[in-house]
Amino acid sequence: MGMKKVMVSVAAGMLAVAAVWGSVGVEEAFAASVFKDIPAGHWAKASIDAAVNNGYLKGYSDGTFRPNAQVTRAEFAAILSRVSSNEVEGGKGSFPDLSGNWSEEEVNKAIGMGFISTSDYPNGFKPSTSLTRREMAKWMASGLAAALEDFQTALSDTQDTLVPVAEYYKGGLNKTDYPYVSVALGTGLMTGYEDGAFGPSKTTTRAEVAAILGRYESVQKKKAADFRDLNEMREVGLTGTNLTSLTPYKFGKYTDGTPADFSQIKDKEFKLRNNLGTQTIHRMIVVESGSDKKPRNLYGKMFIDDKFDWPVKGDRYYVFTEASVTPNGELTNLAFANATGNRFLSGANFETGTSKTFGITNLPHDDYISSGFFKKGVTRNFWMYTSMPKKATDGKVIEQLVVNGRSTVLILE
Repeated sequence: MGMKKVMVSVAAGMLAVAAVWGSVGVEEAFAASVFKDIPAGHWAKASIDAAVNNGYLKGYSDGTFRPNAQVTRAEFAAILSRVSSNEVEGGKGSFPDLSGNWSEEEVNKAIGMGFISTSDYPNGFKPSTSLTRREMAKWMASGLAAALEDFQTALSDTQDTLVPVAEYYKGGLNKTDYPYVSVALGTGLMTGYEDGAFGPSKTTTRAEVAAILGRYESVQKKKAADFRDLNEMREVGLTGTNLTSLTPYKFGKYTDGTPADFSQIKDKEFKLRNNLGTQTIHRMIVVESGSDKKPRNLYGKMFIDDKFDWPVKGDRYYVFTEASVTPNGELTNLAFANATGNRFLSGANFETGTSKTFGITNLPHDDYISSGFFKKGVTRNFWMYTSMPKKATDGKVIEQLVVNGRSTVLILE
């Protein structure tokens, strides 16, 4: 009789699991090492093992994990509620269409933890809808911001930043996405694809989620300021350059003691020499790379690859300046090179494979004198190139950017 009671109890437990996971398939706690569809060489095996062992994800009763299956909103909300160390706050709302759903309790917990805002889903949560990468980035960044003020500030700082993904120039990334994608990329929670795209509207698989969970566990224990790539995006969002986040350069002071800053010349129109036209500087992005032309900061992948046509040495920083120029008359590329007397403001042309990848317009390399790139009265937005030393070998290195008589001084000691 005792054995019979035990068997009845186990059966009841299995029915309970079926009731909870009925909408997505019955899941059982299989050891990751025996999943029939996760071979030893699978790219996410270690992450899947960890996620299963920690109870964040489970395998199916047929002995599979289904790594390529799409993850729904309800599933990811439930997973976040398990992995997060956030406190749960009440009074943040709920979704009527979750009443009686297997995920109701865990989704409500995720809402209370700050991952999900009910205002983002005025027509209902629709729990079985496949989760997009845009949603994933926003939920995770929002959860981090709910726990730490530094991440909340990071979201504010990156509202107007340059996001290093193809959709920034090519289209497909909403401005409201900038902060969340910046936090996701800058902390390493998410990465882009080989073609430079972030894929905001793409869905996510169970294997990808397993890989991200381990990262989230680590990131939630840190501050936003611990991540250099994110710090660079924050500085770009606030001032237009990542100079002081990436390099030991600092801004000097004016003769009146006022601190110099790139934001003081950013987006301020000035006249070119000899009445050639007007120019506006928008951003200055610094890249660190070795001679192998493999960038060492996240912004670097937007500008340097093996097709970059300038020599790359480990002892220099590579500087890319975004500008707009409106000629008053005929303006050749060669004339533009001498139009300001400053190599940051009238930088060199360059070619690189990343231009096509990220949709960047760069000052053309061919037909430098008569390319026809500049046309009278037509404003052209483009990127140009220069470099500066990493170390001061004899005293200080002083660089100047002069706009409307105002000199922004960069100092390396």
